[in-house]
This record gives sequence, C-alpha cells and structure tokens, in this order.
Amino acid sequence: MSSAAPRTAEPDRLWSVDEHLDDILATVRPLDPIELNLLDAQGCVLVEDVTVPVSLPPFDNSSMDGYAVRVADVAGASEEYPASLEVVGDVAAGAADLPHVGPGQAARIMTGAPLPPGAETVVPVEWTDGGLGEGRAAGMRARSLAPEGATGQVGVHRPAPARAHVRAQGSDVRAGDRVLEAGTVLGPPQISLLAAVGRGTVRVRPRPRVVVLSTGSELVQPDEPLGPGQIYDSNSFALTAAARDAGAIAYRVGAVADDAETLRDTIEDQLVRADLMVTSGGVSVGAYDVVKEALSHAGDEDEPGSGVEFRRLAMQPGKPQGFGSIGPDHTPLLALPGNPVSSYVSFELFVRPAIRALMGLEDVHRPRVRAELRAEKALTSPKGRRQFLRGRYADGVVTPVGGAGSHLVAALARADALIVVPEDVEDVAPGTEVEVVLLG
Repeated sequence: MSSAAPRTAEPDRLWSVDEHLDDILATVRPLDPIELNLLDAQGCVLVEDVTVPVSLPPFDNSSMDGYAVRVADVAGASEEYPASLEVVGDVAAGAADLPHVGPGQAARIMTGAPLPPGAETVVPVEWTDGGLGEGRAAGMRARSLAPEGATGQVGVHRPAPARAHVRAQGSDVRAGDRVLEAGTVLGPPQISLLAAVGRGTVRVRPRPRVVVLSTGSELVQPDEPLGPGQIYDSNSFALTAAARDAGAIAYRVGAVADDAETLRDTIEDQLVRADLMVTSGGVSVGAYDVVKEALSHAGDEDEPGSGVEFRRLAMQPGKPQGFGSIGPDHTPLLALPGNPVSSYVSFELFVRPAIRALMGLEDVHRPRVRAELRAEKALTSPKGRRQFLRGRYADGVVTPVGGAGSHLVAALARADALIVVPEDVEDVAPGTEVEVVLLG
C-alpha cells in the first residue's frame, strides 16, 4: 500500500496541487495480485497477458437455422425449380453424433450446431419449404412437436455458395493468440471472453477497499428529522459513490461526532477492511476540527513512518488537506475538507488518482481537454490559487454552473466538468480557451 510518509510539514507554506498529488502517488502502491473467480474479478485490472488454449469457435458451426447441404446439390435451385433433397437427420447445438451428408442429401441444422461431415454450406430455413412440400417456410417446427421433420424430403429454393452461413473454426481467435493484455480492466465483454476460452479464474489486482467517514456533530442521516443547527450528511454518500465510480469497493461509515477519541476509535475499528481511508471535515483551523486534532500525531511513536500531515494548498475550493498513513499496515488516509463542493473536488483531484493507483492502472487521471469558455461575464479567481469551477462541457465549449461557493451542492449536481483557472490568472474573459477536467 504505502511506502513512505509524506514530506515534513511546513506550517506556513502553501503547497501546490501538483506537489500534494505527487506526494500521494509516490506513497500509494498497487495492491498485490490475487487469483479471483471471473465474476469476482469484474472491475479489476489484469496483471498478466491472457492467451487462448482453444480456438473460437472451436469447430465450424452454423450461423442460421436451416439445412446443411453440398454446394453442387443446390447450384441450380430456384423458386420455380427447387432442389429436392433427402433429409438424413438433425444436427442440434451440442450434438456429437453427426450424420454424414452425401450427394442429394441434407441435414437439418440449428444455429451453433457443428457442420456435419460431407456438408459444404448452409441454406437458411427461409430458403426452403421446411420439408412441408409447400411454399417458403417461415421457420422450423419444434422437434418435440414434429420429429418427422428430421427425415423425408426438403425443397431448396435458392443456391448457396461454399461455406455460406458457416462460422469457421478460429474465425474469432486461434489457439495461442493473445486476447487480453496485462493492464486491462475487466468489464462484461472481457469476462465473457475469458469464460468463452475456458478460464474460470484470472490473476488480477483486487479492487481497493475504501472506507469513507464524515465528521461533525451537526450531521444527521437522511430520513431523520433535523434539529436546530443540524444538516444532513451528504459528503459520506457523495464520496462513497465517487469511490465506487472510480472502481473501489467502498464502505460508508455514519457521521462521527466532534470528539477526537471517538474518531480515533472508529478509524481503528475500520482499518481491518480498508486499503484506503477517506475522511471529510475537521481539517481546518477551527476549535472543533476533530480530524486534525485526532490524527496530526497518529502513530508517530508506536508506528514509525506513519502519521497524517495537514497542509494548506494553493487551490480553491479545498485549501485545507490532510494525507498520510495510519495503523500497523500503514494504510493511506486522505483527509478532505467538509464543505460539499470542496470535498468532492478534492476527491476528484487526489482520492480518485490514489484509488486508480491502488488498482495498478497506468493512467490514473480524468481526461482533460481545451475548451472555449462561454459565460455572461468574465470569471474571477484569487491570485496565487488554482481555482476549479463547476461547468458543463459539450462540443468544445464549457459553460460555468453556479457560483464559486463551496456549499453549492445543487450546482455541483448539474456539472459534468471542472474549469481550471491557473494560479497566475485572476480573470478569464468569455471566449478564452481554458483547461477542462471531464468528470463523466
């Protein structure tokens, strides 16, 4: 997980966003690989290339319900002069005992069934009379209802070239081909491919387990009545959802009151299921900033190399931040500010990359693009701070959403991008090209 404590604190220094992120990524290490069953490996990152032991398809098979025939026997077939062939049996998907198709013969074949010996092509049932001796058939009758359909005569109304409607052995992949590379994130298509080539387990880096907790005696859980001075706890829900969106297995802990001992006990209890811990609130300079009080010296004596450092960053929102490691396994902990927008922006900039690093991904960052700013007036930004404003992005244009306040949750819900205003820029005029972090 972690390999080193963050750099020594400098209380009066303003750290840059990049310095803080560099420290985090230099400390967080990918989780050790494990062997997982396929469905348990969904969302995980492969640590080895996958080659296939068998070709796909493993044998020539039909892509249609119809009749397996020889090309010469249907070469002159037409609606007016259909080719009449003897039906010598059925070939169903999974069949092992296959009839031989000789001159003037046909085998009724189902989609996915192996091409029987002697057959060279497949004519769809819609090109035949279905063995009824009448006009064009719309389909086959179920074998259980009409077993006689596997014998008798069938009229074929159209010719078929060699290997028409035949899926060739190895036409998807051949035995020995490399089909997945190390570093691939396993989604449903990749899981399907692994199962198709006979792999029941796969070696991956597991999804990180992230424990999220918010602090504040004023916080109340949704569905509970609000008392005087209280607000609903939204941060723990937002951050847990964001951690899952980033690829983690996330656990939400109910809000912890502003008591340092209670917070330390809660964190200690949660370490057993955490590869990464995330807190929100209590990291500034107030008298009730409990996270800072509880964790500033955590582990300094009993666990050398661990501890949480609290910094002021040259950014808005999200100036106060904390980062370090705690517990006997030096579990990484990121302490975020408590204002909802500050908390979420901090997650995107620092926690999400840490989660992706734990997963073993090479690219841990959200995509960034350049876009034209479309706004009613110039955007202002404090000198010396890198500002992240909420926005909506489409077709090379970004539009601000809401104001700069770090409490504007409704505006955050409408945003799908962050507009980045550099530290040395104090105003951005409409029409200016800006950097945009895409959140969706």
